[in-house]
Amino acid sequence: MRNPSALDGVGLLVLLSVSLAMASSVPSLRIVSWNIDHGSQLDTICSELQKNPADLFLFQEVDQNAARSGQQDVAAELAKRLGMHFAYAAEFEELSQESGRPAFIGQATLSRLPILKSRVLHFQTQSGFWKPRAWLPSSLPLMQRRLGGRVALVTELEFAGHRMVVYNAHLESRSTGPIQAAQIDEMLADLKQYPAGTPAILGGDLNTKYFPSIFLHKLEHAGFHSSTGERIERTHTIAMALDWLFARGPIRLDSGAVRRDIKGSDHYPVYAHLVTVH
Repeated sequence: MRNPSALDGVGLLVLLSVSLAMASSVPSLRIVSWNIDHGSQLDTICSELQKNPADLFLFQEVDQNAARSGQQDVAAELAKRLGMHFAYAAEFEELSQESGRPAFIGQATLSRLPILKSRVLHFQTQSGFWKPRAWLPSSLPLMQRRLGGRVALVTELEFAGHRMVVYNAHLESRSTGPIQAAQIDEMLADLKQYPAGTPAILGGDLNTKYFPSIFLHKLEHAGFHSSTGERIERTHTIAMALDWLFARGPIRLDSGAVRRDIKGSDHYPVYAHLVTVH
């Protein structure tokens, strides 16, 4: 593992397992993807999730040591309060959020199933928008100066007797679509290392605010199916479709819904029921 403060091609990865009794042979799971807006409303988020539980969470915009979220390790705190295994990958070091130690933002995957393996896929296609500039003060939060780049957190679980791979992604926001499309292609290329028919989940904040139907059909062409079918759902308070859950292989996502009643972020969580297909 490289020095996390450098973030020069590999994101910081933290993996923690806790003692849980849930068997890996269970035939179904409740799954959620949610951009939690840094976790600054952590108490509200935890309360909502305890009332609306799930077995597998894909979280984006998860802070670690950032001033705006009280210097908390948000992923570790979520795992502790919800009693789950977790993996965390940092995508950016947040230069304006540091107070004596490095601050990060990234993705966290929480699971009631044991995590077999977790790694970081650092996208080769990136925007240069976030890089520090000599003429921009990196200490000002408004400037959002960062080190690092967008990543997908790749986690492998055993589900219903099979190894299942989960891609938890937060794609580029400073692009009208080409960078997001290239980053999706990189995940699809990475998926080819697994045997054909491997169950796969691809979810997260895909930043599909401009042409969501293009991305829906792109992933359908690659064999994935959305938790909400052909429906394009608003997942942000400003009326954008950004957040998704997709499945491929001998699994299916049923009862997909955007939960606009759940508070704690400027995004709404996407809930679905994951079942095996015989």
